[in-house]
Amino acid sequence: MDTRDTACPPTDSAPVQPKDFIRLIVEEDNRTGRWDGRVHTRFPPEPNGYLHLGHAKSICLNFGLAREYGGKCNLRFDDTNPLKESDEYVQSIQRDVTWMGFNWDGMYYASDYFEQLYQFAEQLILKGKAYVDSQTAEEIRTARGTLTEPGVNSPWRDRSVEENLDLFRRMRAGEFPDGAHVLRAKIDMAHPNIVMRDPTMYRIRHTPHHRTGNAWCIYPLYDYTHCISDSLEGITHSLCTLEFENNRALYDWVLDELDAYHPQQTEFARLNLTYTVLSKRRLIQLVEEGHVDGWDDPRLPTLSGVRRRGVPAAALRSFCEKIGLARCDNMVDIALLDHCIREELNATAPRAMAVLKPLKVTITNYPEEQVEWFDFPWHPEKPEMGTRPLPFSRTLWIEQDDFREDAPRKWFRLAPGKEVRLRYAYYITCTEVVKDDAGNVVELKCTYDPETKGGWSKDGRKVKGTLHWLSAAHAKTAEARLYDRLFLEENPMDKKRHGKEFLECLNPESLHILPSIFIEPALAEAAPGFVCQFERLAYFCVDTRHSAPGAPVFNRTATLKDSWAKTERAGLAGEG
Repeated sequence: MDTRDTACPPTDSAPVQPKDFIRLIVEEDNRTGRWDGRVHTRFPPEPNGYLHLGHAKSICLNFGLAREYGGKCNLRFDDTNPLKESDEYVQSIQRDVTWMGFNWDGMYYASDYFEQLYQFAEQLILKGKAYVDSQTAEEIRTARGTLTEPGVNSPWRDRSVEENLDLFRRMRAGEFPDGAHVLRAKIDMAHPNIVMRDPTMYRIRHTPHHRTGNAWCIYPLYDYTHCISDSLEGITHSLCTLEFENNRALYDWVLDELDAYHPQQTEFARLNLTYTVLSKRRLIQLVEEGHVDGWDDPRLPTLSGVRRRGVPAAALRSFCEKIGLARCDNMVDIALLDHCIREELNATAPRAMAVLKPLKVTITNYPEEQVEWFDFPWHPEKPEMGTRPLPFSRTLWIEQDDFREDAPRKWFRLAPGKEVRLRYAYYITCTEVVKDDAGNVVELKCTYDPETKGGWSKDGRKVKGTLHWLSAAHAKTAEARLYDRLFLEENPMDKKRHGKEFLECLNPESLHILPSIFIEPALAEAAPGFVCQFERLAYFCVDTRHSAPGAPVFNRTATLKDSWAKTERAGLAGEG
């Protein structure tokens, strides 16, 4: 479903690509000359965690908008909380933005502006628009009121300008312990928007900052800092997710009271994805409590996690383009993301041979010492990707799932007496099934037709089943990790619907390790990050953390089955 709000009317008979409401705003601003033709956006993450798929949407919007309209986009770290921020997160964010395919025009930190922010706060005190409050955090919370009841003025709200200025300067000098005082904006404790009920602007925290060290012991809060940072950087379009809609009034109030350059804040719906949690707080909990293997666990929706799983950045950009921008929250089916991943990898990923659950096949009429080499294309539709030779011998590995002893009527793979094609090699027929003492099938004995070399019959007979395979004498071993959805519930955070805490929704089968699979020789030395399709199985990526030279670990990136494409085709057929 297209979640975009509106579209430009067509100017001729040719179809016109719909434009989202933010691009329409930008184009109207450019038409009227509101910003002198400038488009200057920013991507402003807090460096208190790793970026996730929701950030990918914001990255594509802010950097993409600047690129599309010949503007600029800043990368800015809103680093105002030293308790939760670190340089590790700063570095990871830079890696993620670069990996997504974007470059920033300037890199900034809120901490670059600490002195200016402080001076602006003194200006507000001198105007009588800010005061030092000595209540506890709990007292301030209680006095703020509710949606139906107004707040109560602080007993310190009417301190004189002189007293407020003196206390604020002493706060900066480090005379008071954490929590002794805060600086609050003086607006209206009866304001219908609770955000505007004398919000806190500064707090005391005797904690070293990852950039400024011990230079400061008071730190500005996000809502006060963000708008001033936008102003100082000359941002034109300040794009935020919907949870900041109520905060826009404070954004405007601060800049108006300071008589500062005033960007326009516009909100759009954040990304909500089925079977996924995109709350940074919840992701931190999953990592710190050991439910996953670090921030780059391939089951996590972090950009480092999906990158390690083998997801191409181009697939994420395509996904963000397809979901568009909305003004109202909605839930996006994760099947659409999977579809975008497959769509990209189908076009770009080389093909390779691997057997995940091996079953031995002995071709009884094939010479014991003979080895033939067949050329396999790296991509059947892209001859420019070239070929590589694969050996064929008397003893092979095929997938256990490609054999049925008691096959149903429409079974086109291998069964007793049934003939199938070995991809690019020969036709074979199963003549005998070998079992162990427990009755498990451990080997198939087959014969081959030497007149079907290359996988095609000279007499014109056809078979419907084509299997992948590996020469047992030449195959290399590796490990495969089959990743599945991390959560079993469509919306893990919707406790009202399923009655569970989000941790109770974790999928205990989200990771299945196959310690010994077989791969073709060319894959044994594949570099970390290499992505390919194991033919007929799935897309896999060489793990960047656990692989070693000659001992690759393959992470499953995506299965081949595309439920989203099937649904879309059914929908189009219904419309027809």
